[in-house]
Amino acid sequence: MSTKLTEKPAEKKQNKQAAEQEKELNQQQEADTATKEQQEVDKATRKEQKRRRKVEKRNNRKPRRRIFPIWLRIIIILVLCVLALLLGAMVGYGIVGDGAPGDALELETWQHIVDIVLKKEQ
Repeated sequence: MSTKLTEKPAEKKQNKQAAEQEKELNQQQEADTATKEQQEVDKATRKEQKRRRKVEKRNNRKPRRRIFPIWLRIIIILVLCVLALLLGAMVGYGIVGDGAPGDALELETWQHIVDIVLKKEQ
C-alpha cells in the first residue's frame, strides 16, 4: 500500500510538469505567431513608407534648367562633325597627298575623285 501512495504524488508531479511544458510551448508558439504577424505588418509599412518617400521626392524635385537646350547640343555636334570632316579632308589632301590643302574644298577636286572611283574616262 505504501507504494501506491508514493506513486500517486509522483504521477501528479509528472503530469504537472508535462502540463507546464505544454503551456510554455503554447505560449512560445503564440509569441512566434505574434512576431511573424508583426514582421508582416512591418514589411507592409516599410513598403508604404518607401512608396511615400518616392512620391515626395518626385514631387519636391526642382525642375532642371539646362544651359544648352538639347536641340542646340545636337546642332553643335553636327557642326563639329562637319568641321572635323573638312579639316580631315584638308589634312589628308594637303599633307598626305602632297596637294594644296585649299584644293580639298573645291568642287572640281571632288568631281575628279568621284570619276576615278566610278571609272569614268574623260
